[in-house]
Amino acid sequence: MHTDAAPAPVKILFDNDTGIDDALALAYLAACEHVELVAVTSTPGNVDAEQVAANNRALLALCGRPEVPVLIGARAPLRIPLVTTPETHGPQGVGYAELDAPMSSGAEEDGTTAVPAAVGHWIRAARENPGELTALITAPLTNFALALRAEPELPRLLRRVVIMGGAFYHQGNTTPTAEWNTHVDPHAAREVFAAYTAAAEAGLEPEKLPVLCSLDTTERFEMQPELVGELAAAAECAAPEHVLATDPEGTRSAASNPLVRYLSDALRFYFEFHRKYDQGFIAHVHDYFAAGIAAGTLEYRARPASIDVETESPLLLGTTVADYRGLWGSAANAHVVSWNDPAAGFDELVTRTAALARRIDGDQGRGAGIG
Repeated sequence: MHTDAAPAPVKILFDNDTGIDDALALAYLAACEHVELVAVTSTPGNVDAEQVAANNRALLALCGRPEVPVLIGARAPLRIPLVTTPETHGPQGVGYAELDAPMSSGAEEDGTTAVPAAVGHWIRAARENPGELTALITAPLTNFALALRAEPELPRLLRRVVIMGGAFYHQGNTTPTAEWNTHVDPHAAREVFAAYTAAAEAGLEPEKLPVLCSLDTTERFEMQPELVGELAAAAECAAPEHVLATDPEGTRSAASNPLVRYLSDALRFYFEFHRKYDQGFIAHVHDYFAAGIAAGTLEYRARPASIDVETESPLLLGTTVADYRGLWGSAANAHVVSWNDPAAGFDELVTRTAALARRIDGDQGRGAGIG
C-alpha cells in the first residue's frame, strides 16, 4: 500500500486517448504541484489521435501548463482497424465540454515516420533521465508497444509504469470479458506484457513491473453527480453547481470557473452515458485512479501476476488473463491492483482540482479560455 503523507516529486510521461476520464486525470495531474509532466502523448482510442492531441493541448492551456509537449504517436492499432467511442465520450471525446485548442507545432506532432514523434520523445526522455520517469498509460497500449520495439531497455530505463486496462474477475465494459483499452489494441497489450515477461526473466527489479489498474478496482471509483457540486463549492464558484438526473439531457454548466465548467460539461455527458446503459446517473472515472497511483497520492494494494491477452478468438478478443499461481511457469510481469479507497480518492480529487480552479480564476479572470 502507498502511504506517503507528502508525495515526493515525480516526473510523468502520460499517454492517453482523451476521453472524459483521461481529461479528469490530466486536470488532476496538472493540479499536483509535485508532478512534472514531461510530455503528454496521444494514442487513438476514444477519438482519433489528432482529436486526442487537440483535447490535450486545450486542457493543458486551461490548466496553466501550455509548455508541456503534446505529441502524436500511432494513428491506428497495430493490426486491427481503429474503433472509437462517440457514444461514450462524445464526438470530440470530452462530452459537452468545449475549448479552443492552441495552435499545434507540425514538427512536434508529425507521427507519420517509422518511429512516431511521441514514441521517439518517450525513448529520448527515458534515455536522458534513466530511472527517473514514471510512465502513465490510460489508453490502448499502441504507443508503448512501439516504444518497447524501438528500445527494449525501456523497462529498465523507466522508474515505474502505471497502466489502466484489463478485466479479470469483473465483467468487461466493451464485450462481456474485455475492457476498452485492451480491446482496441489487444496485439499491443500482448506485446507489452510479453516484453515485461522477458525483462522479468532477465532480472528486472519487481518494483519496475507495471502496476495494472483493471476494471476490478477502477469501477470502484464510481463518481456521483454531487461531487461536481462539491468541486464547485471548493473552487469558490459564485453560484452552486448542480448536475441532476432530472435535468434535460445536454444541459450545460453555468459555473463561473472555467475549469469547473469544463469538467462539469464533460462529466454530465459521462453520467448520461452510464444511465443509458442502466448503470445509474454515475460515472466510472478509471483513469483518475491510475493517475493518482502514478502521482503517489492514492493508496492501493496489488498482487504480482503473469498477464496475457487474447488476440485470436473473435469471442474473447482483448480479454486479459492473470495467472496468480504460476501455472504457466513464467515470471510475473505486472502487479495487479487488488484494493483501493474511493472515498479518500474523491476527497483528494476535489481538494487538489479545486485549488487549481481557484488559481486559474485568479490568473485568467472568470470565464477565460472557453471557446
